[in-house]
Amino acid sequence: MKPVFTTAVMTAAALTVTVLATTLLAAAPARAQAGADGKALFLKNCAACHQASGKGIPGAFPALAGNKFVTGDHGEVAGVLLKGRGGMPDFSETISDRDMAAILTYVRGDWGNKADALTEAEIHQLRTTLGVAQFGSAEMSNKH
Repeated sequence: MKPVFTTAVMTAAALTVTVLATTLLAAAPARAQAGADGKALFLKNCAACHQASGKGIPGAFPALAGNKFVTGDHGEVAGVLLKGRGGMPDFSETISDRDMAAILTYVRGDWGNKADALTEAEIHQLRTTLGVAQFGSAEMSNKH
């Protein structure tokens, strides 16, 4: 009788582990997607200059890691992406409000930075405040 009991316990344990693993794996893509968008967009649009590490290139492109400006006022940091600054071009015509919020949220919360997220609605409102055309309203450009 001992083998039957052991087999039953092992089967129940295996079933529990399988159900738990399936539940965790089903939830993982949603969590990963929420955190991955900003990073993927940063790597695609920003890392060539600011580097994947966020450390920039001294004398050419400023570090974003540990940068108080980056973790400061929402409007000021988003305004740089919308209007450009110094040698940095604006990305108002090439990055949507949703994607811009995701990029800024990633930058403000990675590499040791600890600042709150920006929302798509904030970026949209800032476009209006700054007089920057809404994303998608301008003809396609190739300025980057």
